[in-house]
Amino acid sequence: MSETRGRGRDETQEERADRQWSELLQELRVAQTGVQILFGFLLAVVFQSRFEELGDVDRDIYVVTVMLGSATAAALIGPVSYHRLLTGRRMKPQTVMWASRMTVLGLGLLFCTMCSTLLLILRVALHNQLALWLVGAMALWFLACWFLFPLWAIAKGRSGPREDAGGDGGDGGDTSDPARGAA
Repeated sequence: MSETRGRGRDETQEERADRQWSELLQELRVAQTGVQILFGFLLAVVFQSRFEELGDVDRDIYVVTVMLGSATAAALIGPVSYHRLLTGRRMKPQTVMWASRMTVLGLGLLFCTMCSTLLLILRVALHNQLALWLVGAMALWFLACWFLFPLWAIAKGRSGPREDAGGDGGDGGDTSDPARGAA
């Protein structure tokens, strides 16, 4: 007999946790690669000859950006540590939940890192207030793509009638997802 709850896939709690862990790993691979490239770029900046020409404000922005990049890398690599340290302890659903939380935190930090990086680059490139406006516009775009559009899809999915066109559309309305319970 299956241990399913809610609607959607016919899978046990352990099968669900395994699937969710695999999906989370795929998401992390994309995010980690981008963060590692960005962080490598940030680390190299300090060794460029033009770095000495930066004013105090731009140096402060650089330091904040490097610290944000470090925190982002830690949060997005953290789920690997969770998995490694908890493997074999029959805690996969909890591991998925906490790794998911850490990933969402990492995405928030990545948002801050991207905005800070853009601010530094555009201040150096433009030397005027336009840099702030451009960063603000891009910050809104990041927020929309990463958070608002998914939240809108969730709200729309909850408010409208559910019409299933034959498939389960991904998670099939699985309300027992520990990663979603993390939010």
